Amino acid sequence: MENTGIWVAVVIVIFVMGSILGLRVSPREKAIGMMRDQARKMGLHPRLVVAPDWTKIPMATENRASMVAYYSVLLPEARLPLMRARIVDQKFEIVHGDDKFKDFPIALKGIYAIDMQANCVGMFWDEEADLRATQLEDIKALLHALAEL
Repeated sequence: MENTGIWVAVVIVIFVMGSILGLRVSPREKAIGMMRDQARKMGLHPRLVVAPDWTKIPMATENRASMVAYYSVLLPEARLPLMRARIVDQKFEIVHGDDKFKDFPIALKGIYAIDMQANCVGMFWDEEADLRATQLEDIKALLHALAEL
């Protein structure tokens, strides 16, 4: 009987510790959260969206679309034409819009597609390609440069 109480206490402690450790945020999720906060402070607008069909991002399952990061900049005074382009071999492949963007080179990694409309320019990209947030300044510069073309 003496040992039963000890074993019950050990099981309870293990259960409680397991629950506490299960609540910890993974390093990957923490890095993504910090990158999104840094992007917001820079004037980028990060969010997760359902991957549009035109981007050709693979579906998560047969019946469910993938969620993808969409980082954008708002330009209040801009009047931009509608343009959608997939990134193939580090160059634009125009889906819809002006051919002046055709074969525009992209040096950044992890970008799936670019979307431009009205007063917003945004990009769909794989955040895990840059968990250290080294590309955020370049992303902002690219989006502003595309708006000025």
